[in-house]
Amino acid sequence: MPEGPELHLASLFVNRVCNGVVFTGAVEKSEVSKSPDVPFTCDAYRVSATSRGKEVRLTLMPIKTNSDDKPPKRAGAKAEQNQEPMDVVIRFGMSGFFRFTPENELPKHAHLRFYTCEEPRRVLSFVDTRRFGSWQPNGTWQPDRGPCIMFEYESFRENVLSNLADKAFDRPICEVMLNQKYFSGIGNYLRAEILYRLNIPPFTKARTVLEALKSQREEDEKTAVKGELEARSGKKGVTDSAPDLQTDGAPDLLSLCHTVPLEVVKMGGKGYDPEKADYSAFKAWLQCYYVDGMQSIRDHNGRTMWFTGDPGPLAPKVTKSPKAKKRLKKEDHDYTDTKKGDKKKRTETSTKESKVSKAANGTKTPTVQKRVSRRRSITKAPKSTQEEQVNHSKENAKPKGRRKSSTSVAQSQASRAKRTRGSKSTPEEPSTPQINNTGMRRRKSSSATEPQRRGCRATRGSVKQST
Repeated sequence: MPEGPELHLASLFVNRVCNGVVFTGAVEKSEVSKSPDVPFTCDAYRVSATSRGKEVRLTLMPIKTNSDDKPPKRAGAKAEQNQEPMDVVIRFGMSGFFRFTPENELPKHAHLRFYTCEEPRRVLSFVDTRRFGSWQPNGTWQPDRGPCIMFEYESFRENVLSNLADKAFDRPICEVMLNQKYFSGIGNYLRAEILYRLNIPPFTKARTVLEALKSQREEDEKTAVKGELEARSGKKGVTDSAPDLQTDGAPDLLSLCHTVPLEVVKMGGKGYDPEKADYSAFKAWLQCYYVDGMQSIRDHNGRTMWFTGDPGPLAPKVTKSPKAKKRLKKEDHDYTDTKKGDKKKRTETSTKESKVSKAANGTKTPTVQKRVSRRRSITKAPKSTQEEQVNHSKENAKPKGRRKSSTSVAQSQASRAKRTRGSKSTPEEPSTPQINNTGMRRRKSSSATEPQRRGCRATRGSVKQST
């Protein structure tokens, strides 16, 4: 993310490439951008830039030209012209920067464009790939942002030390340093480098760290006032020993917030200069941020904090990053089986599991359940009812294949009669059916005992003959 040094370098880039260049026409915005339109149209104007903290202000200044020197109007240009300058305050978000290219080489994510009046035309564009940046026409510096750490150091220091009673300083020092109300221009890599140089645990209470600077300031002020009074009274040598508020002694937290960003400006920034491709000097300058051997932890706002040693008493309890959680989730499931054989195995195991679960729950298929219920009804039914069901089923049964001979029919009838009689068979009941010489069954008599015998020895042939 661009921080104070990168935005200052961006303003220097705009002033350098736009020096002496005349722009014309309307300021265009991309169709996908959600930021407001810039209602500025002029035949000739210049562009300049300045930075403060994490904001850049572009100033569009109309210039007077002769009628002969006026550039040709573009098709569709509005008749109304801006005669007053306009300020456009831009915030870079996560990936914003400026580019100055020919019109036919316009960057892909150019969301705000300023066209020159020359031929072929060139374009100053604000490029933002992730579209977190924004701009405000006729804007001013945001009032909730404090003085700039680089160019308003005295005001910045006074703003911090005079507001230590604010509840914002109850939070860890690493999180307070990202509060633009007090540390305007400090970002993620700057806070890591500053705290590392002072060996301050990042999750120490901010008020605890800064109260020592406040007491030191009060002592320095008293000493300075005392030295000035003694100098007026005529004593010598006291003013020489009186400490200066801006001595070159051991740096403190607030002084490093001023000097460290200026070191980055001298090197060319973190990586948002469109004309620079080699940032090996910046990487070599880093001592803590993304350096091997350093520890990292997510703060309470979800930002990664790089440090070494003890994190401090206010460190978050949950130290796992979201990336670690995603890796654990992928390890719990196997998404590598993509072959057909693996798919078949999974389907077979699923069907086996379903059968086992059904058997455990006592559920069976409809056909099996129907057969079992039918068998139970037959065994529990009385003898007469059982015989009627057997006769009825055999009457409705269709013959399959060749019809059996009378001898085989008689033998089957005898075996069935034995099974049905069991232990309750009567002595007068014959064990085998009577057969004549021709092998055909004799016609049964119509005596009183005949229905009982007929019921006991009911066979497929006898039922058909009786009917």
